[in-house]
Amino acid sequence: MNSGELLCGLDEAGRGPLAGPVSAAAVILPEHFPFELLNDSKKLSPAAREKARCAICSGALAWGIGWASPSEIDEINILKASLLAMKRAFQAMIAANDIPGTIHAIADGLFVPDIPAPCEPLVKADSLVPAVMAASILAKTARDRLMEYYAIFYPEYGYEKHKGYPTKAHREAIQLYGPSPIQRMSFRYVDKR
Repeated sequence: MNSGELLCGLDEAGRGPLAGPVSAAAVILPEHFPFELLNDSKKLSPAAREKARCAICSGALAWGIGWASPSEIDEINILKASLLAMKRAFQAMIAANDIPGTIHAIADGLFVPDIPAPCEPLVKADSLVPAVMAASILAKTARDRLMEYYAIFYPEYGYEKHKGYPTKAHREAIQLYGPSPIQRMSFRYVDKR
């Protein structure tokens, strides 16, 4: 990264669930940010994630959220859908903010989305790079809120509890009620044992 470039972190949430979209976030943090609030979103309690989310949304230089739907996941596969969500998050960030300077991005994982900025992959970036930690937190909290919203419409599936992940209760609900309208049909959700 060159001096004067802004670092954008990219990460996704929701690759493993059997239902719901995959979400992603793009975040550019300022030099002076309460970095002690940040960590990999999976390592933070819900209360700590929410505190960090508020700080990111109010204190980041720029941020954006992107999504890929269950039908897109089924059509193109979860990896491509995750990268598409990252691309959409980056586009949302650019569209909503007047960003001074050039951007260099780091994406968590082995692959990078197709964005109009230099981007490098980094495994475990969500534990190493503050901007990616922030993206991890925004992606996770956005997706969790959406799954809680879906729980209002599909209460029998318990989305407010497991957020669509393949828990025993979720698999049992699918077997009892069939797939919900937000089910990822390409994922194996019936236990074959």
